[in-house]
Amino acid sequence: MLVITVEGRGDLAEWRDAARALIGARVAPHEIEWRIRADASEDLFADLGGADSFLPVMRNAWTAKVPRAFLPLAEAAVCHSDPTRFHRLYRLLYRLQREPSLLAVRADRHVADLYAMEKSVRRDCHKMTAFVRFKEMPAEEGSRRRRFFAWFEPDHHIVGRVAPFFQRRFTDMDWVIATPKGTASWDGETLEVSCSPAENPDITDQTDVLWRIYFRNIFNPARLKVKMMQTEMPKKYWKNLPEAELIPGMIASAEAEVIAMAESAAKEAPLFHARLQAAARIEPERLPMPPGTLEELRQQAMTCTRCPLHCKATQTVFGEGPADADIMIVGEQPGDQEDLAGRPFIGPAGKVFDEAGRQVGLDRTQVYVTNAVKHFKYELRGKRRIHQKPNMDEVQHCKWWLERELDLVKPKLVVAMGATALAAVMDGRQRLAELRGQMLALDDDRMLLVTAHPSYLLRIPDEMRRREETDRFHGDIAQVADFQRHVSRMTTGR
Repeated sequence: MLVITVEGRGDLAEWRDAARALIGARVAPHEIEWRIRADASEDLFADLGGADSFLPVMRNAWTAKVPRAFLPLAEAAVCHSDPTRFHRLYRLLYRLQREPSLLAVRADRHVADLYAMEKSVRRDCHKMTAFVRFKEMPAEEGSRRRRFFAWFEPDHHIVGRVAPFFQRRFTDMDWVIATPKGTASWDGETLEVSCSPAENPDITDQTDVLWRIYFRNIFNPARLKVKMMQTEMPKKYWKNLPEAELIPGMIASAEAEVIAMAESAAKEAPLFHARLQAAARIEPERLPMPPGTLEELRQQAMTCTRCPLHCKATQTVFGEGPADADIMIVGEQPGDQEDLAGRPFIGPAGKVFDEAGRQVGLDRTQVYVTNAVKHFKYELRGKRRIHQKPNMDEVQHCKWWLERELDLVKPKLVVAMGATALAAVMDGRQRLAELRGQMLALDDDRMLLVTAHPSYLLRIPDEMRRREETDRFHGDIAQVADFQRHVSRMTTGR
């Protein structure tokens, strides 16, 4: 019996090095005893030698071969806290040498074991990203960076696996995340991960109050489902969540709150409702337009009822720009400001687009700008109208107008901004990531360029990533500007 002692802190390399030597020597799984050093140290008679000291000498060695899917599975499973994980991994590795398609057999008991471990680790990682609560610490003297500390209790050895997520998301502050299974820290330059267990210092600060206020305000007693809530927010995490102390009381009072809500008198609608109704009552003077023109189509769209979105929107927001533009920009749908003004791309996303165009020399006055969906879809939250993504049924209903615009304007280049615009132009056949930034032939005399929607750039919380995506967006718009200049030279000869 070979005894292999490993640290067992979620590091795949130590298991892989040992497993490679064992496979090379054709050692069967039942001939190996895998031990974790921390557990073995409590055994008076255990041999604490390193893994290498027990490895066999390889003669006529096998070369371990595994399918590509095995490595990510092993990287996750080795983080599991089950002490049998190394044996299970090696058992599967050993079988893969003779059964290379084994991973595809999900019903196999050994395969199912590893996938169950991978799922548990993945879920633990997700919970860590959701339930870490930072507490602000006093800044170091002379430093302008803010410092934060967080305590979390994972089920598995996932600190090193999840730490890069927090580095990307909170790169502009110093932080430490301590757990019983290791610690991760970031100082703006170096991400350090330690396997040493830490202790909970039980720190509290003012953000605990903010968490409770936030949680109390998003709680809707009419939609309470206790089992579902405990699935998404298991009780084992509650002791480290400042807002969790509200949960028992909120559950107990939910029924009474729902009854009170039902019996309460109707309230006045928010002020902006009156503004919307006033705008809707204004019947614009409509002059007869030449048939088969863009202006006639615009008038027809003003009374569009092809889908339910017209019921809540203030008005149809039709495209605008030269009727013979060489370039048509297609966005997703009008936003709050566009809905009130009746013009596309004048809100925050429109300003991002304008700035990109200004930097790369795109003349917006020569571009036709429109949206895949012509009515604003939103959800009321208090007095705010929060944008909601249109579904494919709504996109397909509104595509009728977009196709008429394409037929009348006849652009040489269509720029699809975002997944909704791409779905409208390509009937949902392609993914944005696969086409982004490429100048593609849409048909015999029309090109297509796919890029992100500018509102996407506004929602990226990480500063560094937002800059990267903004640069990439500017690169896409630069291609549009180059196309505009090329067509202009072809037309004018200059």
